[in-house]
Order: sequence, then structure tokens, then C-alpha cells
Amino acid sequence: MKRILGLDLGTNSIGWALVNEAENEIEESSIVKLGVRVNPLSIDEKINFEKGRPLSTNADRTQKRGMRRNLQRYKLRRKALIEILKEYHFISDETPLTEIGKNTTYQTLSLRALAATEKIALEDLAKVLLAINKKRGYRSSRKAVNEEEGQAIDGMEVAKKLYDQNLTPGQYALQILQKEGKYIPDFYRSDLKMEFDSIWLTQKLFYPEILTQELYKELQDK
Repeated sequence: MKRILGLDLGTNSIGWALVNEAENEIEESSIVKLGVRVNPLSIDEKINFEKGRPLSTNADRTQKRGMRRNLQRYKLRRKALIEILKEYHFISDETPLTEIGKNTTYQTLSLRALAATEKIALEDLAKVLLAINKKRGYRSSRKAVNEEEGQAIDGMEVAKKLYDQNLTPGQYALQILQKEGKYIPDFYRSDLKMEFDSIWLTQKLFYPEILTQELYKELQDK
């Protein structure tokens, strides 16, 4: 008597049957047990399943929880920064903090690139600081995955380009978007810190009474 396990693997289900197969006229074939497991997969999960990638509900929940946590932290940082900018009269409650008007593509990014070398208005400086505040950068020498392009972005390579070409993250990002119109890479936190210091020192030449050491300390890690 042979005991055989049969599997029917589909994209949304797995069928199985355990049978006894007779090997002579005396023995009798029989079904020991059978069943089916249906997988209610999302589109992304189905694609991963078809490609043989491992699926983990816990990993997915952990990832989403991390995204919610990061979003909440960003909102708190942004709120704290806006309060400081109002306190020092960079902006008011009526100040628009988004790009407005025609032909405003990359408007804030252009101001961010310009702020490291030339004078900009305090209201524009507030927008630049909020833009830097949006992404804090990462600390480790890892490769950041760009989901839109499906590519791995080497943080060390980006940092090397900034150093070799003497560019701030804002200037580098503007170059990429103007030439390729694709995506803005992630940056090291240290590179964003250097950009902030560069912008601060440049604008301090024009607003020495406002950009004080006290304000500089308040803006740290915001």
C-alpha cells in the first residue's frame, strides 16, 4: 500500500489530498483525508505569492505601524517648527505654506537650493525649513529603496556626489528633477544637517538680528 500526498497549488488556494493507493488486487485504494486552503490575498500579496516571495501578515502590520509612527512624529515636528516660526515672526496664521500660483513646480525646492548661496525672504526661508523638516534623513550606511522606480539608492554614492560637486541636498535634488524629472533620493541625516547649517550661515548675513544663536538651538532636531 502506497501513501501519497497530492497538492494542487493555485494563486489563491491550495488543495490537498492524502490517499492510500493499492499495489495489488487484495488491497483497496482509499482517501485518508483531503482539504483546501483559500488565501484571501490582496493584489500585492497575490503578486508576491505568484513570484514565490514569502508572505508575513505580522511583517506587513509592523511596516504599517512604523509608517503611522513616522507620520505622527513628522506632524509633531512640523507643528513645533511652525510655532517657533510664528514666534519669531517668519510667518503668520495667514501665511500660505504651500506652492501657489502658476508655474510653481519645484518652487520651494528652487528656494531651498538658492538659500545656501543667496538672500531669500524670511517667509520663503520658513518654507525651506519646513521642507528640510519633512524628511530627517537616515543614519546608517544602508541602501534606501525607491518604491516608485523599484531601484535601490546607494546612500554612500549620493553623499559622495554631494561632496565631490559641493552641493547641498536641495541643490542636488533640484538638478535631478530638472534633468530627469524622476525622484528625490534619500539623504544622510548628516548631509541634511550640513545643508541646514549652510543655509543658516548664509541667511544670517542678511538677518543677523533674527537668526540668533538662541533660535539656532531651538531649531535643532526640529
